Amino acid sequence: MKNSIFEKLVTLLNENITAFDLTDRVSYQPLLEAIGDSRIVLMGEATHGTQEFYQARMNLSEFLIKEKGFQAIAIEGDWTSAYQIDQYLQGVGESNNPYQALEDFKRFPAWMWRNKLMLSFIKKLRLHNDSISDFNNKVSFYGLDLYCLHSAMQAVIDFLQSTFPKLAEQAVKRYACFDHTTFDPQQYGYLTEHHLKKDCVKEVTEQLLEMQRHIYSKIEKDAESKSKNFYALQNARLVKNSESYYRSLFEPHYVTWNIRDQHMVDTIQNIIAHLENTYNIPAKIIVWAHNSHVGDARATEMSVQQEVNLGQLVRERFSTSCFSLGFSTALGTVTAASYWDGSAEYKNIIQPIEGSYEQLFHSLELKNFILNLKADNELSHLLNVSRLQRAIGVIYRPETERASHYFFTRLPYQFDVLIHLDKTSYLEFLEDKASNNQGELPDTYPEGY
Repeated sequence: MKNSIFEKLVTLLNENITAFDLTDRVSYQPLLEAIGDSRIVLMGEATHGTQEFYQARMNLSEFLIKEKGFQAIAIEGDWTSAYQIDQYLQGVGESNNPYQALEDFKRFPAWMWRNKLMLSFIKKLRLHNDSISDFNNKVSFYGLDLYCLHSAMQAVIDFLQSTFPKLAEQAVKRYACFDHTTFDPQQYGYLTEHHLKKDCVKEVTEQLLEMQRHIYSKIEKDAESKSKNFYALQNARLVKNSESYYRSLFEPHYVTWNIRDQHMVDTIQNIIAHLENTYNIPAKIIVWAHNSHVGDARATEMSVQQEVNLGQLVRERFSTSCFSLGFSTALGTVTAASYWDGSAEYKNIIQPIEGSYEQLFHSLELKNFILNLKADNELSHLLNVSRLQRAIGVIYRPETERASHYFFTRLPYQFDVLIHLDKTSYLEFLEDKASNNQGELPDTYPEGY
């Protein structure tokens, strides 16, 4: 009986998958049709270091920008670092150098955004923006993560010094609660958890409220000024949420995970509100993050562990306005480290585990394909059984493959569409080693995704 069901599943999959060519515009048409009128498009990745995943997201993003009027890209990266890319894309600020636009991504894992594909992509986006005379129609670029506490505090202070110096003095006093010249996030979490140090909740909350009063009292008409105000206010929001994250480091794992993904979704909502307030049209935004963030947590074992994620929360808040795209691979190479703060390495991806989605897809007639998970009810029913799915983050440990990199999921509820690329290659980074920012935790810490 089991064999006949599996054979039926394989038959239905072969009937429903569509060949996908990474470089062929026609191959993206089924995706664009499935996306339809969605205004939030979430694009995942099965690893944090696969060349083809990045290229597919970039190609699809370009089509969405040019053909469907999408206005912004938001990445699983720090807010302040991504701002440097946005400044480059808008042609404002001090640098017109694309290398310098990526310079702020110094902390482990730097290769996620300081890589050759990103360099090429932001050059292309800059050319697109330069061809548009109206600032209102240019593409913006944002970061969704909260690890940049120090730089966010400094950005708040810098903004206030240029607009209201007296408020800047107060911000310096409030943020001094962290003693941020020697601030160690893990030490802060340990000391506050054990009541050995007063937390900074009051200070960061007061600073956020004061920033809101200050900015909301300013009536700005031009898009550039509104964007500067939004960037500054979001830094104050980030400081508040980052404090909560660091204070919770020694609580159960799901607490910090949920704080982080809640912050990501709040940031998306704030970006949408900013875009709509600035341009007076419905906002359309593209999001790049790992499958573990983009796929709906309720479809995976994450929900059993009391974890929520970006994909679940976006679906809950925006319902039919969102679309989620997952990625999968079976074999090839990947860029990853062997341990935290380690150098980026080019590693071989080992054979997928028996019974996993990756093994199932590897056995199909097409090696690279698109699978619409909503198109066939019978197929969705057969796929609605928990199977193992591989997730490679910034660290890859093939020696503990099952324990480190697999979890159970029900694919039809996790994503709307999946792209499987059977054999993929490592992401080429711009430099051999990441340089750490003292006092900041590595991006994706401690989960690796």
